[in-house]
Amino acid sequence: MIALLLKKPWVSAVLLICSFFLILSLFSTSSPFSGVPSSSFFSDRPEIWSLKRVVEWRPCRWWLQESPSPLPAQTNGFIRVDCYGGLNQMRRDFCDGVGIARLLNATLVLPKFEVAAYWNESSGFGDVFDVDYFIEQMSGYVQVVKELPPAVASKEPFRVDCSKRKGQFDYVESVLPSLLEHQYISITPAMSQRRDRYPLYAKAAHCQACYKALRLTKYLEKKGSELLQAIPKPFLSLHLRFEPDMVAYSQCQYSGLSATSMAAIEAARGDRKPLTGEVAQIWRNRGKCPLTPNETALVLQALSISTDTNIYLAAGDGLMELEGFTSVYTNVVTKSSLLSDRDFNSLHGNTKAALDYYVSINSDYYIATFFGNMDKMVAAMRAVDGVYKSLFLSRRAFATLTSKGIRGEKLMDELWKTHRDDFVMSRGYALSDCFCEFQL
Repeated sequence: MIALLLKKPWVSAVLLICSFFLILSLFSTSSPFSGVPSSSFFSDRPEIWSLKRVVEWRPCRWWLQESPSPLPAQTNGFIRVDCYGGLNQMRRDFCDGVGIARLLNATLVLPKFEVAAYWNESSGFGDVFDVDYFIEQMSGYVQVVKELPPAVASKEPFRVDCSKRKGQFDYVESVLPSLLEHQYISITPAMSQRRDRYPLYAKAAHCQACYKALRLTKYLEKKGSELLQAIPKPFLSLHLRFEPDMVAYSQCQYSGLSATSMAAIEAARGDRKPLTGEVAQIWRNRGKCPLTPNETALVLQALSISTDTNIYLAAGDGLMELEGFTSVYTNVVTKSSLLSDRDFNSLHGNTKAALDYYVSINSDYYIATFFGNMDKMVAAMRAVDGVYKSLFLSRRAFATLTSKGIRGEKLMDELWKTHRDDFVMSRGYALSDCFCEFQL
């Protein structure tokens, strides 16, 4: 009887379909990528950029539309800002230093950029930024000098390290006495500052420096313009972070990475051992773990960003597991693929980062997988220029949803809702005091 039934075509078709779904159920795993529908299933979900924003952050009127307060006739001395880390961290510290100089009625000396082998770096402030343009744009906000008077230049500045200070740290109480005594000091600004306590003239100097006065050198702008011209339009600039040192520093663990990636992470860990057990899950659910390139591709698909989108990859050296992204999004270009070998090899850490920054502020769309100094700066500069198609992917949402076992189309829907609300309400931007919220 069974043999006779099997000879009927419709019975064979039913058995084939049942077998297919049985195999799917047997081989499904707990991976967030299991059960993810193909992109053709997302047609009912509009692309994230098509949504109308309800809130935008714009430069505050008191900064852009009011003349700066007159500078005092007498300066209290000279301040040099010493900057450490990557380009965007140094830029952040320098901008803070400008506000401090105005707060203390000091004359600003051009900053000292750290020469760091770790960042493959040897370029100084003038190698990245247009010095003359900076001085011109800061006129009326703070006094800036290229060179010190001979009587001051003959001595080293008195070092005042504020980098570990936080919270209620007061520069007037703690730094001004040293400035008045020594007349020439160098500072590294505090990591966490209360600029809400600054008078408006000091805030305005900070804002003017950060978002109006720092222009790249003509050489770097020329290279950045060449990159822009070479990128197919329209395009998305993606700041993707998944380097060994970053993953090691996060103390997060990942499964499914290649042996090469795992070895690179272990080599970068040092004393920072990965978290385990319940603590590791709590840490991940707080959004502390970088998204892998594979996870990034999944989130972009959830946002209905087409897999044939032109993407400029703004990333540093040593990015791991990139094939997990490029196997889904295939139209990806980088600095190294667009510049000549000669031009690319002439770049250092700061100048490479400067080109990524230039392309990102001028891109049609910007997405960041981490919320670092570059991402904050790019989003702010785009807001200054009235460009708001920027988004920070939510590591917290991804971790929380997947830890609950949410997979497939349900995961995609929930990721869409989270990022839809963030984009529409301009959440998560953490823009500085230079920007005010506008209801549309």
